[in-house]
Amino acid sequence: MKYWNLKKINKSAFEKVSPLPKSLISTFAKFKQELNPNAESEALEEFRISRYQTVASVKYLLVIIITPIIINQLSKHFLFGPTVEYFWNKNQPGIFLNESQEERAYIELQRYEEQLNFEILIGKFPDLSSELMHYKIQQKALVIAQEYTRESVNAIKNILADIFSIVILICMIFTGRRELSILQSFMNELIYGLSDTAKGFLIILFTDIFVGFHSPHGWEVIIETILRHFGLPESRDFIFLFISTFPVILDTIFKYWIFRYLNRVSPSAVATYHSMNE
Repeated sequence: MKYWNLKKINKSAFEKVSPLPKSLISTFAKFKQELNPNAESEALEEFRISRYQTVASVKYLLVIIITPIIINQLSKHFLFGPTVEYFWNKNQPGIFLNESQEERAYIELQRYEEQLNFEILIGKFPDLSSELMHYKIQQKALVIAQEYTRESVNAIKNILADIFSIVILICMIFTGRRELSILQSFMNELIYGLSDTAKGFLIILFTDIFVGFHSPHGWEVIIETILRHFGLPESRDFIFLFISTFPVILDTIFKYWIFRYLNRVSPSAVATYHSMNE
């Protein structure tokens, strides 16, 4: 019985999109089911299959999300961390990995010096001599150097740990193709089973967040965070080029999905989306 259930689930995961509207197909299927004398037993069997599919999908989704994160943190702190710190301290390659870090450090030190001068002018430190001021600036420079040295070391750790986690994730996906097909079938039924209003709402929410007119600022923050995570230079030209091209490509792919699949499966959802978007 379990083998038959898995076979039926795997088969549903690779079903092609029907050219007829899903609502019309569901109406004929419901009418046919009401005339079936074995409808009760088949409904119970479908419930068991649906329950197994849901439990298996949730378990597999949690595994492929949580396992790489745990492996990433463990490998970063216990495997790659001591090795990177040993070679970094042994070779002493420097403080900064790129010019962006160096520029941010200089700006931070300059702001601290300007803050000291401002506090002297307003009388907060009236007796601060030039030697003591130079000492404070020197101590601040050492603190900044330690912070950016730690940031550079963490960037190298992040690169190694992320690569290792991605390799583990790819291996998990290739070794769990059956679970992946069950998850794919579950996600298809979950997405296409939503109401037309819910589909339109999610489409508008997704497009406004990632490809809307106000999304460039969010993309800029995301890209800067990713570049700092890997210790890469924060090139403004690259960031602006990415923002001007990637959301357009993403919007084109999304519109193609609406035209190619959603418009055939649920044309009423597409009409609802256009009505909500106007």
